[in-house]
Amino acid sequence: MNVEDSQPTRPRRWLVFVPLALFLALSGLFLAQLLSGRDVSTIPSALIGQPAPQTDLPPLEGTGLPGLANAAFEGQVTLVNVWASWCAPCRQEHPLLMQLAGDDRIRIAGLNYKDKPENARRFLGELGNPYDAIGTDDAGRTAINWGVYGVPETFLVGRDGTILWKHVGPFTPQSVADDLMPQIEKALAE
Repeated sequence: MNVEDSQPTRPRRWLVFVPLALFLALSGLFLAQLLSGRDVSTIPSALIGQPAPQTDLPPLEGTGLPGLANAAFEGQVTLVNVWASWCAPCRQEHPLLMQLAGDDRIRIAGLNYKDKPENARRFLGELGNPYDAIGTDDAGRTAINWGVYGVPETFLVGRDGTILWKHVGPFTPQSVADDLMPQIEKALAE
């Protein structure tokens, strides 16, 4: 009989440290991400620097405004705001869009996402209409082409029809002052 065969197998004590090592490695990665200074709330868009997706949406009936089409971007700096009447954050950011509508240097276009026309018109009737054009995206297909994650989202489109910047979520006074306005100024200077 072999001595090695007669001894009971001993547990490998080092195996108890594997979960601890994995935990420490993951903790280190999360800490490095946290301390990197990168804005983790920013969702990158593959469309930045690309031409705006082909868009040809019908108008929101009863507003007297045109629908949303790529021709609207030519020669103008345009904010394309994706919104819906059922979206609470859209209601929150709307006063800021109304203020931006007073800036004649830019055009604001609305992409009304999966909304009922009567609800969209009521929303604008209550809060005001900052839009120069409103296209209705009943099925949500155009929003998918734009890479929309949810409403509200806003894109800055340059004079040449290129997407320059994207903001996910509702604007706040701080995000307008710190993020949007510098991007608008930069687009206007080009």
